Formats: sequence, structure tokens, C-alpha cells
Amino acid sequence: MISQDLCFTINRNKTEMNNTNQFGKKGWTPERIGDLTGKTFVITGTTSGTGFEAARILLSKGAKVVMLNRNPKKSEDVITTYKNELGNNIDVSNITIDLGKLASVRKAAEEVLKTVPHIDALMLNAAIAQVPQQVITEDGFESQLGTNHYGNFLLQGLLFPLIEKSKGRIVTVGSMGYNLGIRTIQFDDMNWDKNYSPNGVYSQSKLAQIMTVYELQDRLKKAGKTDIKAYACHPGASRTSLIKTSGSLMTRFIWQIMKLTPMVQSAERGSYPELMCATEADLDQSGFYGPTGRGYFKGPVGECKLEPHAKDKEVMEKLWEVSEEATGIKFQV
Repeated sequence: MISQDLCFTINRNKTEMNNTNQFGKKGWTPERIGDLTGKTFVITGTTSGTGFEAARILLSKGAKVVMLNRNPKKSEDVITTYKNELGNNIDVSNITIDLGKLASVRKAAEEVLKTVPHIDALMLNAAIAQVPQQVITEDGFESQLGTNHYGNFLLQGLLFPLIEKSKGRIVTVGSMGYNLGIRTIQFDDMNWDKNYSPNGVYSQSKLAQIMTVYELQDRLKKAGKTDIKAYACHPGASRTSLIKTSGSLMTRFIWQIMKLTPMVQSAERGSYPELMCATEADLDQSGFYGPTGRGYFKGPVGECKLEPHAKDKEVMEKLWEVSEEATGIKFQV
């Protein structure tokens, strides 16, 4: 995803891995993807940005793509765009979902389970970012945590039986912003009633998403379900519209300027990490993947350093329990 890494870009974390990229100097690229005929990918947030590009590339390789988007009209326009470029025979459809509303997530998941017999990868790409003022969802959650974490947590849980049956993958698009907040989960005030800040809560929501990936890995391993994979990645700083749709006026202004600089890459390149995690054979789940250049803004796609607090086991376990209770879903791992 995109400009969701604006806060990361501004604060510039210079921590980098010294390891040689396992995919060579150019890093991972979609050239590594073979024929995907017969494969099905379910992707959230494809009407613009990295999600749009990821779906387009998968379709170009022969895959079936089920888009999960909030805006039906925009989804229809995107499908028309894809068909104009790739031909009318591509297999693409849309199911309406609002990740900020648990009822909508349940309804969308029910439709997926009824109409999609197989899922090779569920790609959790959609997010909101830097919401200027505290907004509480209809379910009683702070909006960024409610959309980015709780909505995605419920979606994963509801679709997990089908993913398990398919021996598929779950790919979570996180953000380097996970490393800019309080570096733990604020369990005593999950809605941030006392200290709300746009970047702070965004960071919290991305940390929660990333922690969920590694806790799910642990639970799958303990259950002996090694055929199911879960991956975490980040898009770097990419030219998309995420900040435009939810950020403050000042944040949007700064981002529009930054998009004109060499620090920011294209949305297409921002989609590479999630595509890699969805398609690359034998990719190590323990890694955290994204652009590996200076500050992790852009550059060859490969493994990035993940700070230890993102794998704090005690916090991960508590977050999982809190999330199951909040969403009413019990993962059948």
C-alpha cells in the first residue's frame, strides 16, 4: 500500500539489513511469476494504488481475482479498465465490503464462501491512514484500528476454513509505520480516548496487523498445519491515494509534494512485496518483506529488518484474545 508510509517517510527510519538480497541485485520482480491459470486471489482495496496494480498483474498472468472493495461503482470502472487492457476473457469480479463495519465484513465473507470454491491467497491490502480526528465506528472501535486491524482480523477468521481447505496463504500488507508509535499495544485504552493522534493510532493499527501475522504463524505451527502460510510485508513509499482519502489537509499537502520527489516509487513497484508473498514458492514466513533501499522507502524487494517489539509473544497472545472477543470470531486453527 502506498502513502500509508508517509509518517515513516517523514520520520525516516534508517535501520536497514546488511544481508544480500536472496533475489539478486534487482530484488524480487513479477517476472518470477509463472502462469497462474487455475489460481484464485482474493484482494481487498483494488480500486487504486498498490491493490489496483497487484490485481492487474495477477490477471495478466492468468489468475482469477476476486476484488473486495467498498465502492461498487469504482469497482465496476476498474473491471472495465482491466478488460480494456487485458481482454474480456479475464476472470475478475467484485464483492462489496466495508472493513470498518463488522456486519459488512460478515456479509462479504459469506458471499465469498458461497461463490469462491478455492483461495490460493487472501491479500489484505486495504487500509485507512492518518485520520485527523478520532472517529468511532458503528461497532465502537477507533476507526483506524477498527478498519485496519479488527476488520481484517474478522475477515481472515471467517475465510480461514476455506483457506485451510485450499492450503492457501494470507498476506498482510503492513507498514514501516509500525515502528513509529509506542511499540506495544495500548490495551488500557484501545480507542485512544486520552491521547489520540493520527500517526500514533495508524502506527498502532499496523503493529496490530503485523503481530497478528506472526501469532497466526505460531498457532499454525503448533497445530501442525504447515500447509497454510501467513506473510507480512510493507509497500515502502509509493505514489497512491491513501493519504488523499483519509489524511488531514496538511498531511495531504505534504504528501502531494513528496510524491514529486525521487524518494517515492510507483504504485506498481509498491505492489511487488504483496505479490511476492502471494506467489513466491518456499518463501520464509518468518521474514518481513518490502523495498530494501535506504530507509526502506523503495529499492529492490526482499527481506527487511523487523524490530523485536513486533514479535513480543506476550503482547501478541493478548492481542489475539482481545481481537477474538472484540470481533466475535474464534479462529479454528
